[in-house]
Amino acid sequence: MLNTAIIGMGAWGRTLVNSVQGKNGAGIRFVAGTTGTLDKARDYAAEKGIRLHATYADVLADRDVQAVALASPHGIHAEQVIAAAAAGKHVFVEKPFTLTKASAEAAVAACRKAGVVLALGHNRRFLPAVAEMKKIVAEGGIGTLLHVEGQFSGPGAFAYKEGMWRADRAESPLGGMGGMGIHMVDMIINLAGRFRDVRVLSHAKVSTTIDDTTAMLATLASGTTVTFATLALAPRYWRVALFGTDGLVEQRGHEQLFFRGRDGKEWTRDFPVTDIEHAELEAFAAAVAGGPAYPLPLDEAIHGVSVFETMIFAAASGSAYAVP
Repeated sequence: MLNTAIIGMGAWGRTLVNSVQGKNGAGIRFVAGTTGTLDKARDYAAEKGIRLHATYADVLADRDVQAVALASPHGIHAEQVIAAAAAGKHVFVEKPFTLTKASAEAAVAACRKAGVVLALGHNRRFLPAVAEMKKIVAEGGIGTLLHVEGQFSGPGAFAYKEGMWRADRAESPLGGMGGMGIHMVDMIINLAGRFRDVRVLSHAKVSTTIDDTTAMLATLASGTTVTFATLALAPRYWRVALFGTDGLVEQRGHEQLFFRGRDGKEWTRDFPVTDIEHAELEAFAAAVAGGPAYPLPLDEAIHGVSVFETMIFAAASGSAYAVP
């Protein structure tokens, strides 16, 4: 059993805890934690059997803690990962991993030097529909991949108020990218490969805190083109579609795939609902225990950050930028 501390006990930190706490088969349990405002977390921590520490340094000094799960502001992830590695703690970190390629590389290097597992919380990689999409593409089911379309949108920014860290443009550049769109960037990398360049339009049409509309046109290293959007003040929506010479396959929401062949034949498949937070934390614990490697290679984690950072530059300039 991997004794883990939760860092950040707001809504998402609690989602992570709730997905595994008391479920022994997961191989992980939360035994400690800290958060920005301790008083707001005391009742919840007591309910879940989590001892609260006053600071992150206190968590890292706790000998019973073998790993940390970071559900903290994006801008401090890198320093927290590096500090955890120095303390010999394994790390599960929420997305965005970091906000710059250089800081992501430094965090990965620290974990490799310390010999600790580093796992990034792109939970959609654990969807059965995604595994099926990858299989279809690998087996040539859509022929040569020509184009990718993606959108991940939601209404979260309606709840943002001045003073909240998620409403800070420094923590949420390009609006919905930090909370939602970064997942789709990772999904595109997972399904179709690395990015070569990006062009971005991002603005606040309605929001008074962050950009509410962000759109990207990109080219992958393979030459495949990409269109993508994330809206922070819209109904929740998830879609990713791959268009090839012989067919197209589209994920509609988390549990449904649609396929149409060049001959016009179609099928739709529904998949069971999956607790993807439980799945990712279980995979993290298994990797720490010497089982299968966590299914998100660290070079892809760094590349995802590089794409995000390049999108920020591209939006500010209005020009196309190559992804380093």
